[in-house]
Amino acid sequence: MTAAVAGTTAERRRHPLLVWAWGLVRLDFWGVAVGALFFCLSLTPSLLPRDWLFCGLIGGVNAAIGYGIGVVLGKAVRPLRVSPRVALRAKAITVAVSVGASVLMVVPAAAWQRQVAALMGTQGPSTLEYLQTLIVAIAVAGVLVGLSRVLLDAVKALARYLIRRWHVNDEVAMFIGTAVMVVLIVTLVNGVLTRGFFAAASAVFQPKNSSTRAGITAPTQPERSGSPASYAAWDTLGYQGRNFVATGPHADELTQLNGRPAKEPIRVYAGLQTADTAAGQISVLLSELDRTHAFDRKVMVIIPTTGTGWVDPVAARAIETMYNGDTALVAMQYSYLPSWISFLADQQKALDAGKQLVDAVHDRWVRLPVDHRPKLMLYGESLGSMAGQGAFDYLPDIPQMGFTAVLWEGPPDASPLWRALVVRRDPGTPEVEPRYDNGRTVRFSQGPDIGAVAAPPWEGTRVLFVQHASDPVVWWSPDLLVTRPDWLREPPGYGRTTAMHWYPIVTFWQVGADLTEASSVPVGHGHHYGDQALDGWVAVAAPDGWTPADTDRVRRVLEKVEASGGPEY
Repeated sequence: MTAAVAGTTAERRRHPLLVWAWGLVRLDFWGVAVGALFFCLSLTPSLLPRDWLFCGLIGGVNAAIGYGIGVVLGKAVRPLRVSPRVALRAKAITVAVSVGASVLMVVPAAAWQRQVAALMGTQGPSTLEYLQTLIVAIAVAGVLVGLSRVLLDAVKALARYLIRRWHVNDEVAMFIGTAVMVVLIVTLVNGVLTRGFFAAASAVFQPKNSSTRAGITAPTQPERSGSPASYAAWDTLGYQGRNFVATGPHADELTQLNGRPAKEPIRVYAGLQTADTAAGQISVLLSELDRTHAFDRKVMVIIPTTGTGWVDPVAARAIETMYNGDTALVAMQYSYLPSWISFLADQQKALDAGKQLVDAVHDRWVRLPVDHRPKLMLYGESLGSMAGQGAFDYLPDIPQMGFTAVLWEGPPDASPLWRALVVRRDPGTPEVEPRYDNGRTVRFSQGPDIGAVAAPPWEGTRVLFVQHASDPVVWWSPDLLVTRPDWLREPPGYGRTTAMHWYPIVTFWQVGADLTEASSVPVGHGHHYGDQALDGWVAVAAPDGWTPADTDRVRRVLEKVEASGGPEY
């Protein structure tokens, strides 16, 4: 029996499932080469420090994508005639170099992560600890490559059936099989997995919305929603709404802090359960504003909330303290899902809710006599910033509607007004801190330079965007897949490492992974703005006679609020 015949006989004896399973783990050397390249690139630094687990996850995803690209490239160059000996040698060298480079790349990767962590005042990982990245990446890439091969085998099986049953030629059969599989996958993802994900998210986060944080009790002051005098019942305000109305400074505290008699700050809020519809929530809010005589206050601040209905307690307390309680804050919940889920599920819902809230309060405000109107201001952070921008088609709409000050922190890249201003920024100004119309109405700050950015002259309505150079919420965009943004062409902004570069596909996943840790970094970095809201308010809405000593006095109080808990987007 010849060797060829023996090999064929042995192959026939193997169970078809074993042959198929072996096919799943057999690797293409072109795929290995490009996959290793993508993995190595994924280890380069991005906006925020990553631990070994997250780095392994992103490395595995990028390695799997690179493997697929490598397989396609391999098919393109396979027709080239090369002797078997040269081909075998090339494969051996490629695999050896790919494996060696992947292992060695962990050393500078750990150093890069320590560098990024040092920029933010945190501790970076050790090189030995970071070696675990390889294990995670191999596991993730293996699973993804295996799944893709299962799908490809399904396409081939369908094509073979079409050939046998309907005598379709090979090319048409593969096209039909691929089309059918794509339709099935899209239907599965959009119709089953996506709906299932959001249904599961609702099941997880809805109970929290119905709960109340320990130590939080219904307010007794009539100036608060949820009080006995309120049209918005306490148990309808949601988790974040109850936090908002039950906390914050009271008149006696402000009197002691500022050294002069203070007013009890007004906080008005409508939760998802306050009414059956958004229009019903708006109606309750307007009734609350009338009941509390909110339009008699010196300042009225409209606050579109984040996805969970959260209002930044630091920003709220800052403006109330600055104006000694002569304020009215109004907010409305449109979701109880975290902002990143709300962003994926329905951005339009956030924009619509922000527009409804702004328009309703403004319409009531504009009917007042001019000399009896409070200063109208707008605040938003993260998705709340995006929601607030939904009320305006163009920048001139803001002063035309009578707003005196607008403070927006951490606007998502998809924010319509922010994006339009950045794209049309003054020539020569960087994307990370652009200038528009020479700063006549709107200005941009990276955080530490708010005071310099707000330097006079700055007459009329003031609109300030605060955006950290290291905030992935601001800079993540699907465009990162194939386009290098200006902020990665220009010198890095405050808190971003000079070692970060753009790579197709890879950077998209890197910054996407940063989103999950965006708020867990120290104040002044990532998506953690903290007491910079105070500096922002001072820049756009400082009371007459306000001094740096006043800012320092208020900051000492806000530091205690910030220490009690971070953002809850």
